[in-house]
Amino acid sequence: MTAPVASTAPPPSAASGSFLSKLEIDARMLGMLAALAAIWIGFDLLSGGVFLTPRNLWNLSVQTASVAVMATGMVLVIVTRNIDLSVGAILGVVGMIIGVAQVQWLPAYLGLEHPLTAPLAVVLAMVIGGSIGLFQGWLIAYLGIPSFIVTLGGLLVWRGAAWWVTTGQTVAPMDTRFKAFGGGVEGALGATTTWVIAAIACGLIIIALGFSRRRRLRFGFPVRPGWADAVIAALACGIVLAAAAIANAYPLPAGTARRWAEANGLTWPEGGLFIPHGVALPVLIAILVGLVMTFIATRRRFGRYVFAIGGNPEAAELSGINTRWTLMKVFGLMGLLCGISACISTARLNAATNAAGSLDELYVIASAVIGGTSLAGGVGTIAGAMLGALVMQSLQSGMVLLGVDTPLQNIVVGAVLVLAVWVDSLYRRRIK
Repeated sequence: MTAPVASTAPPPSAASGSFLSKLEIDARMLGMLAALAAIWIGFDLLSGGVFLTPRNLWNLSVQTASVAVMATGMVLVIVTRNIDLSVGAILGVVGMIIGVAQVQWLPAYLGLEHPLTAPLAVVLAMVIGGSIGLFQGWLIAYLGIPSFIVTLGGLLVWRGAAWWVTTGQTVAPMDTRFKAFGGGVEGALGATTTWVIAAIACGLIIIALGFSRRRRLRFGFPVRPGWADAVIAALACGIVLAAAAIANAYPLPAGTARRWAEANGLTWPEGGLFIPHGVALPVLIAILVGLVMTFIATRRRFGRYVFAIGGNPEAAELSGINTRWTLMKVFGLMGLLCGISACISTARLNAATNAAGSLDELYVIASAVIGGTSLAGGVGTIAGAMLGALVMQSLQSGMVLLGVDTPLQNIVVGAVLVLAVWVDSLYRRRIK
């Protein structure tokens, strides 16, 4: 008798199937990218080539940042079969509080334009937003009040609280260092920093693909062909480098550039200087938040618990998951992200206004749903929600360029949300 010979066959690969299956790219994500391309091209044609200019695309990225940050948290909320209608109101009340803190409270102790004013305002925003989220999460998880009712009440309560902070008065201006969180000239990182960030991002993309491939080989999971990983790396790095090039193609205004040149001892030539904006700080913050939230959702125990609760709450509880505490943390995280968005929004306006965050809940929920998050729970991606935020903001920006009235803009956004839910229901039926 002979002993059995151990198999030396290589692990299964994704060598068979269509081109898309070999790349393992979600068809829904491709559909969103195609829709985004159609929106951009359509608005560019209708606006006479204004939409796809570096200036408009740079502003579009800054405008998307605030909603994109909140959309990453809304994914987890909806995945657990809940909803948060209060995100815009939380942004509003937090924005008013940190505005008053920078104009009245902190200067009374630290003085005007103190280096600690901006970081303390950001920490205060995250603490207040997170506390509001935890409180609402406690009402939902431990008192059993439906999230729709709690957050609908929160929409009214926090919007009223925002008015009471200053009895409706606008608070301005913000601390000079704090204004960098809103983009603009203060938040533009410049050409050199932008290219460095782009190079680091490309390196991380390649490293991540390598680690993913090695992990799959180690556990015997199917792997993509080598050429497929190369195509994905090339596409991802190409997008990163193209975005950096667009950001660097938008120059500072002539007056600002001249002041910068004089401050740095440069001679102002007759034809002026081309000084690029580079990537905006709020855009970088949104990308970092997206990466962290993706890591939490896909690589941490908390994320697995969230998706388990969304898939089957009863089974998740019977398996030993503390569903109430997990749900409370989900809403606390949502509130913290609202605090970050409040910093971006307030800094971009350079003022705290009572109307800040109005209708943001609509855009945030629509971004998550358009990005593939199912209202039935259990399904959703952070990247999809951020792409959905870009789609929603592109629609709004394009309509503003065309001079569409605000009521009609709201009609279009509402119709797109309904259409996205309908498409999601069709997709789920097809899978079943």
